[in-house]
Amino acid sequence: MNNGAILEMSGICKAFPGVRALKDVDFDLMPGEVHALIGENGAGKSTLIKILTGVYTKDAGEIKVGGRRAEFNSPRDAEDVGISAIYQKPNLVLEFNGVENIFLGDEIRGRFGIPDWKKMAEKAHSLLQDLGIQISLYVPIHQLSPSERQIIAIAKALSQNASILIMDEVTAPLSSKEIDSLFALVRELKKKGCSIIYISHRLEEVKEIADRNTVLRNGKKVGTLEAKDLDVETLIRMMIGEEMEEKFFKEKVPLGKPILAVKGLSGGMVKNVSFEVRQGEILSFTGLIGAGKTELAQIVFGIDPKEKGQIYLDGREIEINSPRDASVHGIYLAPEDRMTQGLVLDMELKENVTLNDRDKVANRFGLINTRLEEAVAREFVTNLSIATPSIRQKVKFLSGGNQQKVVLSKGMFAESKIYIFDEPTTGIDIRAKKEFYVLMADLVKKDAGIIFISTEIPEVLALSDRILVMRKGEIHKEFTREEATMEKILLSSFGIKGEE
Repeated sequence: MNNGAILEMSGICKAFPGVRALKDVDFDLMPGEVHALIGENGAGKSTLIKILTGVYTKDAGEIKVGGRRAEFNSPRDAEDVGISAIYQKPNLVLEFNGVENIFLGDEIRGRFGIPDWKKMAEKAHSLLQDLGIQISLYVPIHQLSPSERQIIAIAKALSQNASILIMDEVTAPLSSKEIDSLFALVRELKKKGCSIIYISHRLEEVKEIADRNTVLRNGKKVGTLEAKDLDVETLIRMMIGEEMEEKFFKEKVPLGKPILAVKGLSGGMVKNVSFEVRQGEILSFTGLIGAGKTELAQIVFGIDPKEKGQIYLDGREIEINSPRDASVHGIYLAPEDRMTQGLVLDMELKENVTLNDRDKVANRFGLINTRLEEAVAREFVTNLSIATPSIRQKVKFLSGGNQQKVVLSKGMFAESKIYIFDEPTTGIDIRAKKEFYVLMADLVKKDAGIIFISTEIPEVLALSDRILVMRKGEIHKEFTREEATMEKILLSSFGIKGEE
């Protein structure tokens, strides 16, 4: 550890059921420094930050702020010692203006406890003036640009006397010009002695803004590089490390005719994307966070509108203007956020299983045949090995892996032709992941086609017949199963030459 560090974290450990998220991690931060925290999805970055901000409590280790031991049992504990986090989507109230957002929860009050809006406005103006920035503080936040919202979030942190700022993927929604403006602000904050932990998947940004770079892999610290020693290819190899010892490999399945074909699809950030999925094929989409993978899935499934392009099913052009249209055509999406988009948490397991095609368990009067619904649910519980005390259990009480199996059962019950899985193994343990991989393999053996979206490159390599790397809303590179390596995919994701 560095003497004079404003923050010292040593021997930090954290475990969840079935997963050791952090193992003896050390990290420090100097006054006026930008220290980047780098690693693949699942490397432990978010867990370390959640411990530092009081969202999680550590299992072991020590944290010192300003040379004094600190224990964080809540976000307020972290704020009290000057730690504040700013995320990709700032935690702001869109209907409130800048002044209201900056002081929300920490209002300056005058006599009789009445909020003193004049003083708050003066302080807000002073904060922005110190940073050399002019933004309208009196319009609702939703009228501001993404970069202006980030600046309001930074001003909010500084109003709470934050000396340590955590910036977590803050540039993901920003344009190149807005990123330049944000980096100018970061440099100004450094001059004023503010210390910044910077998290990003964009290595070109890290190279530009960070003084030091610490790499995490599989919950462990791999090493720290000074800015002068930074070489992007070296950084990538540190992130990759050795191959995982235990891997699941997709069984070779003969590929049949094309089921789904997408030609020139555009909408939102997605630009001119074309691909096809065949019977028995797992086609994977990977790339950095914010590359457009989820946005593409939402257009194909009818959640977001397409601006141009065609979608073909079994060689015939179809129109998909809503998720209902997609379901009718046999396309199923298991969304990234299964808790809010994939399941109805307060409904029972048996009801969730049949949710996508209630007509199949209804009688001729349109009423649900309870016995048939229960029989269907029991069949899926058995076939998918769903661990539940009862088919009447509310799904909110199931583990993450079993919730994901319920999400899958919805698509299987509707007898889908194409399954789109968006980050399906996020938040589930290794055993549950392998069970899910087996279920995917069973689907393609039955001539289904799968679009598999994941930022976890080891599982993409293990499962895929083909891999499409997305970057900035476009397909940047295609790899066959035989061609693909972790290094090639990472280089392609970052748009670095020498990826061939």
